[in-house]
Amino acid sequence: MQRTCFDNNSNMISAKLKQLRDAAGMSQETLAAQMQTYGISIDQQMISRIERNKRLVKDYEFAVICQIFKVTERELLSDFYEKYSN
Repeated sequence: MQRTCFDNNSNMISAKLKQLRDAAGMSQETLAAQMQTYGISIDQQMISRIERNKRLVKDYEFAVICQIFKVTERELLSDFYEKYSN
């Protein structure tokens, strides 16, 4: 299976997602359950893989994560912008 990545990352939100989730006092299981209320088929193991940078994040998952944590897309991608801004 071909692995899609950018600069050895499967996604650019792994660290920020964990930081937001920890700051909210939310478990991976709770985050998955909240995402499921939006109709997204995701479980705790998938959240773990995202946070460990082992899984791509789909655009609709990204949008829902922003909704759940009440952050903008740019805030969720802040690590990317800090690293790659000129």
